[in-house]
Amino acid sequence: MNDRRISVLIADDHSLMREGLKQILELEPDIKVISLSANGEEVIKDAQRYKPDVILMDINMPKMSGLDALRRLKDIGIDSKIIMLTIHDSREYLYETIRIGANGYVLKDADSDTLLKAIRDVDEGKSYIQPSLSELLVKDFNSRGERSKESALIESLTKREYEVLTLIAEGMNNREIAEKLFISEKTVKNHVSNIFKKIDVADRVQAAIFTFRNNIKKI
Repeated sequence: MNDRRISVLIADDHSLMREGLKQILELEPDIKVISLSANGEEVIKDAQRYKPDVILMDINMPKMSGLDALRRLKDIGIDSKIIMLTIHDSREYLYETIRIGANGYVLKDADSDTLLKAIRDVDEGKSYIQPSLSELLVKDFNSRGERSKESALIESLTKREYEVLTLIAEGMNNREIAEKLFISEKTVKNHVSNIFKKIDVADRVQAAIFTFRNNIKKI
């Protein structure tokens, strides 16, 4: 039996939000909250001290924003998976967090089941993008008229790469994709590397968002 619990650091400048999230998470037998941070500077210190499995971080915080804290955590090599908490009108920050490389995105009005799934998914090495948030990104992307530019990138993918991309968007890791397609994990890794180069993304979250906004379906 696996008794491991996912350690979580919660970072939000509102005490009620921090305590509320803590109460929700601590009802789960497989999750433990190990630290609460009130601003971006505290997140950096607490992440280095406690080394949580997952950091749940608000984008808008004093002293150092969640965006700057995310960038700093990546720069200093923190291994924790990072889920950004955002609100409906924060899309201008979202594209930057995608570029920097957060592991998950959850809206602040999400229900507890969504939040728990996000934490468990990123802990397993998957990415998590709340469906309603991906819809916002798609809508914003379409309003910019950029779809035609990315059509050529999609057409550059082989049939197998296209298939692997759809499975990445489902949150599967390399091992799961290998089992699904009956190929080796090394082959999947090579496909993923080629996909990232062809569609010009840096990680699985960016690849998943690319898939959502271009309405790429399974073949």
